[in-house]
Amino acid sequence: MQINLKNKNILITGGTGSFGKAVTLKLLKKYSPRKVIIYSRDELKQHQMSNDIKFQKYHRNLRFFIGDIRDKDRLRLALNDTDFVIHAAALKQILAAEYNPMEAIKTNIIGAQNLIDACMDVSKPIKVIALSTDKAVDPINLYGATKLVSDKLFVAANNISAKNKTSFSIVRYGNVIGSRGSVIPVFKQQIINKEKYLTVTDKKMTRFFITLDQATDFVLKSFNFMTGGEIFIPKMPSISILELAKTMLQKNQKIKITGIRAGEKLHEILSSSQSNQKVYDMKNFFIIYPDLKFFTPNNKITKKKSNKIIKNFKYSSDKNKFLSNTQIKKLLK
Repeated sequence: MQINLKNKNILITGGTGSFGKAVTLKLLKKYSPRKVIIYSRDELKQHQMSNDIKFQKYHRNLRFFIGDIRDKDRLRLALNDTDFVIHAAALKQILAAEYNPMEAIKTNIIGAQNLIDACMDVSKPIKVIALSTDKAVDPINLYGATKLVSDKLFVAANNISAKNKTSFSIVRYGNVIGSRGSVIPVFKQQIINKEKYLTVTDKKMTRFFITLDQATDFVLKSFNFMTGGEIFIPKMPSISILELAKTMLQKNQKIKITGIRAGEKLHEILSSSQSNQKVYDMKNFFIIYPDLKFFTPNNKITKKKSNKIIKNFKYSSDKNKFLSNTQIKKLLK
């Protein structure tokens, strides 16, 4: 089943980021939307994206909207006649958030609430998917804590969105291969620079891995299943960071263990065993329903053949299917 996005208007906050550009190109190539609205505050990135040869033939269906999610009035203007929203805007750098906590709070929390309020003010129903992160589960840094609050805001918004029947759901996944937050570009740069070492923070460190193409596909497909309030988690393989380094290691290079960094976890967790939320195990993904009295799951797919996990479900990168060295090599090509 594929959601009909033909002749629809889709707004992407943080649309000039790696995810935003990839999902925009996929929408324009495969889904024939009326327009994709790129909402971000960096005019240089918008200029570069607008002049990128990949996007030039789609200019009739592409709109660039300079604005900050801290500005509710600007969001309302951008949301005019919008059918779908993908919320990808966030301050994501862990140490930057620690040094500038109120800035992270203004963007990741207040910005999330601004988007919710602005969507509710639109006269027609909108489907909204907000991107989450593993760091929102059992958070140990401010970035993770702000994303946890953001997730809670989007879930709770379904309790007060009856005016225009707008619905809000969340997609949560792990490391995107090749993104700025991934270790692969770090290793590649160390190889290009002919550095003596590939640096690994801890021998036991593991991560979930998903390609950018898989991540964008999963977000768009989640529009098919959402009714509001769900957290969708794709099933992903895990990778040992040490094994990844060994696979990428060049001649005359060694691996150096540098120690775990501030705010960094040994493993990624996408669902916590401390939670009592209802989790449904689907074929290729999980759905987490909120543990709120007002919320009654009405998603038809969970009424079919699925394994319901009532509580104590933990989805962690260290207790998962791992990619082999051969699979890692194929992935890196």
